[in-house]
Amino acid sequence: MKKLIIALILGFTSFLSAQNSVSGTITNLENKPLSNVSVYAPELHKGTTTDENGKYDFKNLPNGSFRLTFTFVGYTTQSKTFNKLLKENTLDITLTESIFEMDEVVVSTPFNKLQSQNVMKVEHESIKTLQQKGTSTLIEGLATIPGVSQISTGTSIGKPVIRGLSGNRVLVYSQGVRIENQQFGDEHGLGLNDAGIESVEVIKGPASLLYGSDALGGVLYFNPEKFADANTFKANFSQKYFTNTQGSNSSIGLKTSTDNWKFLVRGSFNTHSDYKIADGDRVTNTRYNETDFKTGIGYSNSSFSSVLRYNYNKLDLGMPEDGIGAQSSSKNTMFPRQGIFNHLLSLNNVIFFENSKLDLDLGYIANDRSEFEDSNNASLHMKLNTFNYNAKYHFPKLGKIETILGVQGMHQTNANFGEEYLIPDATTNDIGVFGTANYEWKNSVVQAGLRFDNRNITSEAHGIEGEEGYFLPLDRSFDSFNASLGYKTKLAEPLTLRLNVASGFRAPNLAELTSNGVHEGTNRYEIGNAELKTEQNVQTDLNLEYKNTHFEFFINGFYNHVNNYIYTSPTGEVRDDNDVFAYIQNNAKLYGGEVGLHFHPHPLDWLHFETSFETVTGKKQNGDYLPLIPANNWNNTLRTEFKIKNWFEEGYASLNVSSTFNQSNVSGFETASNGYTLVNLGFGGTVKLGKHAFDVNLNGNNLFDKKYIAHLSRLKTDGIPNIGRNIVLGVNFNL
Repeated sequence: MKKLIIALILGFTSFLSAQNSVSGTITNLENKPLSNVSVYAPELHKGTTTDENGKYDFKNLPNGSFRLTFTFVGYTTQSKTFNKLLKENTLDITLTESIFEMDEVVVSTPFNKLQSQNVMKVEHESIKTLQQKGTSTLIEGLATIPGVSQISTGTSIGKPVIRGLSGNRVLVYSQGVRIENQQFGDEHGLGLNDAGIESVEVIKGPASLLYGSDALGGVLYFNPEKFADANTFKANFSQKYFTNTQGSNSSIGLKTSTDNWKFLVRGSFNTHSDYKIADGDRVTNTRYNETDFKTGIGYSNSSFSSVLRYNYNKLDLGMPEDGIGAQSSSKNTMFPRQGIFNHLLSLNNVIFFENSKLDLDLGYIANDRSEFEDSNNASLHMKLNTFNYNAKYHFPKLGKIETILGVQGMHQTNANFGEEYLIPDATTNDIGVFGTANYEWKNSVVQAGLRFDNRNITSEAHGIEGEEGYFLPLDRSFDSFNASLGYKTKLAEPLTLRLNVASGFRAPNLAELTSNGVHEGTNRYEIGNAELKTEQNVQTDLNLEYKNTHFEFFINGFYNHVNNYIYTSPTGEVRDDNDVFAYIQNNAKLYGGEVGLHFHPHPLDWLHFETSFETVTGKKQNGDYLPLIPANNWNNTLRTEFKIKNWFEEGYASLNVSSTFNQSNVSGFETASNGYTLVNLGFGGTVKLGKHAFDVNLNGNNLFDKKYIAHLSRLKTDGIPNIGRNIVLGVNFNL
């Protein structure tokens, strides 16, 4: 027995020590070595950089299929796929210069291609780029991406809108798992902090094939912070100050990695007073405080990669009720207020076989939400617990065909512990199976897929029949088949065309099915409809991109037809001094798109001009307009890049002029909104003092203190303007 145990231990040890490696040299077109090039293996969450001679060395690599990306500022990103490795492999790379943004591997789509190779048009933005715009929250930064906007309540609560669709029609992913935090509620934001997030990918259109119900309108996919390069230790501290809210945002992070193990931890604290409007008054009780903690540990070898991450987020939010009332710069929230605790635990695994692999993602989200009306005893207290799973098997490549089969599911429970019930105690179970394939030849790619889903919702009866707060017992099942077909080709060397047709669906949520009471945030009595059908849509997307050395142009157009679109409509009744609104359905259509260009004139390599225009129109079948459709926007940015001797590098200065047009295409109970123009300035770069360096950025947002009310502001009905001038100073030290 002892000999058997020793043999097993020795066998396991030799299994762990068995290594495949890839090494090589990275040069430019003039055959000069490039140092500090990032070499990264996304499936392994593992990276390294080239030395002063352009050399890199990657060890402990899997036997099966995986990808390496080579990224360097000012050069075109390259991606290489390995289907089977020898024990020692050599790969030399030549990078070509590019003045436009670096190409990125898209994680939110099934085959993880570079964006330039991807069939779907996906917007990719680094969080660092969004932060350089001086926005105070993550959703404010997202709203600067063409086609994305926000429904806001002051500066603390923002809900994403993608091409006119919002609520839980937009699915949010973080750490590789779907976020569930009562996102259908009007007063419920993302519940995510931008610290510890690397980048965001935006799918503008139905993504139900990949993600199931609630991806009818699109997906926000947040990529977490990368681990440190192998055999390195990194630490950083960042601090931002916001003049308008006298706000502060502090974050500190530590991370380290060996060839196999990796670890990181980050803590952040965000605090803001009531925001000031243009005339200097503060909007009472828009203050908020946020604590965020993220940590992760990972292990990879030649057979598998596994990463465990945890995110804790605590929000203390004031709920503005009195408009411009008592003036204070206090950061202690008043009543009414919300207290929210989010716990997100994810386990991301990749198991490598000889020429295939299995992705398995598991997630657990605990959302604890309380509302305090006039005391520290919660009047509304809900706990939403969600377990979800996502398994995808990547079959061996067959010629030029790549194929994936997957299964996804979710088990969710909602429980009430307060006196008030917003939605009843309920259980939701999802399961979906799908398959998708990618065929590539010459300069063209075709991608197609098919999926089936089932969602079952059961809820318990509560209250007294006929009175406010009564909920009927519910037991509903919703089925849906969905498909997608995409085509990408190069019409000419600088001109790319993408055409995608996809269907999506969304099962009605508990609020739509069961509501029976006053919705305090909207001052109306809402009545649900237990007979609601599944929303089902078909969207066609067309994308044209032209790109050469100094000029980039894109145009995106879409047409989205939605059957059984769910919305609220006034009944003409009044209950408890509130107008009664009932949930009903109607077919609807949304159409519009985005157009933009990026001009980099030669030989003025330091100058960039970017402009974009976005528009969306939403109508019901009878020709009436849909509610909560964002106004048209024209955005212009002039940006310069510079260097001052050896002490200030990667410097930039930007002037942004954002013009939002009148919105007069409104639904029956909305009011029209006037247009406005905001001017924003930005300045920043890396300061080097000997061996030490730190990043600095200074932003002036709404520089001329323009008084305006955004169409999608939930304070609009009370005539309360949005935030006035805000100067933001930020520093980031790499310790």
